[in-house]
Amino acid sequence: MKYMKYFFFLVSLYVGAQEITLVTKNEVMVAAHENNNLLKIGEQNLLSSKGSYNQTNAVFLPNISASHTGISTTNPLMAFGSKLNQEILTQNDFNPNLLNDPSQIQSFSTKVEVKQPILNLDGIFARKAAKAKVNASQLQLERTKEYLTLQVEEAYMQLQLAYKVATVMETSEKAVLESLRIATHRFQQGYLQKADMLAVEVRVTEIKNKLQYSHSNIENASNYLSVLMGDTSFKLFKPLDSLKTIQEGVVDNTSVIDRADLKAMQYGVEAYKQMLKADKMNFLPRLNAFGSYELYDDELFKTGANGYLFGAQLSWTILEGASRFGKVQQSKAEFEKAKIEYKQYEVESKVELNKALRSLDDAKNNLELTRLAVEQSKEAYRIRTNRFKEGLEKTSDLLLAEAQYSQKHLEYYTTMYQYNYALAYVKYLTKN
Repeated sequence: MKYMKYFFFLVSLYVGAQEITLVTKNEVMVAAHENNNLLKIGEQNLLSSKGSYNQTNAVFLPNISASHTGISTTNPLMAFGSKLNQEILTQNDFNPNLLNDPSQIQSFSTKVEVKQPILNLDGIFARKAAKAKVNASQLQLERTKEYLTLQVEEAYMQLQLAYKVATVMETSEKAVLESLRIATHRFQQGYLQKADMLAVEVRVTEIKNKLQYSHSNIENASNYLSVLMGDTSFKLFKPLDSLKTIQEGVVDNTSVIDRADLKAMQYGVEAYKQMLKADKMNFLPRLNAFGSYELYDDELFKTGANGYLFGAQLSWTILEGASRFGKVQQSKAEFEKAKIEYKQYEVESKVELNKALRSLDDAKNNLELTRLAVEQSKEAYRIRTNRFKEGLEKTSDLLLAEAQYSQKHLEYYTTMYQYNYALAYVKYLTKN
């Protein structure tokens, strides 16, 4: 017994040595929405989808490139062409001996080339698909924020509940210590059996053990809040407001159709639809314009001669094996799959909402029952305590009444937490 007292004394010193930080739910919410890592990942996903969409600007904007090339050659064709480009060709260069066996010549060319898409139907539909993905990513990020809000509310309520449990355990500890004092006094006077005395001591140890677990739960809840807030210091938090029943429990909207995650899936379906169209447009020809401006000289970075070229090209890949047919088949299957997944998710969301509404009703009804149970068990414990002081009550009955009162108190606070979370979850499921 002395060892157990020493152990709990050390535990109390450890818990008491930790600095407690008082927080409100709003403070936790603001910190979470600013620093939560999952939210930052969602923001990067959105930026990635926007980057993919910006790449499709190539369907309308020109492709411009520049290069500078230097060569030395004795190749007859290249030597003659290089002189021609440099505009230094003379009558003597047509000498067959020089044409067949030219001297080494240097040629430096600077080239600016422009390629302008005019009509690429597959690229236009691919751009529409990329835009749909951006919209889906924006809605997914919005839903992530809503889920983070639910997580913060749940974690904060868990912290409130943990402190309530600790308070109940502390109250029970005071009660059983008082019972131990009375039992010790009666045992010393010879009015109480050794077995009854031991039963009270066992109950004291049990309460102290539960109190230690309640302190651990406070630390666990605090650590979870730290993770949501992106805080690596893992402070010991204490809520400024106590756990209580939320009064604004009215839920008017019971529809899930306009929810952000369902809208995101709708945009996902649209993206697959546009990609299917893009793959089909691959069978049609493409029209592109091109042009270039070139500068030539026999010295580095000189511009002794110049010339330009421009034109348009209508290209049509008539058959590319069977890959295009397979690609269309794949895109069509993915489009149909996306539609089925959306319908399935919509049905599951409605089922989940109905389940949450039933849980809310159950928790609301259970609140009143557990409240009455607390009052009744409290009165029963008061009566048995008074009778025990007068020697009219058994020790076992007193301990049973105390345990029942403690248990009903915990059930009441747990039900209060369940009701508050059920209400928050229903609001999350119907958030538009």
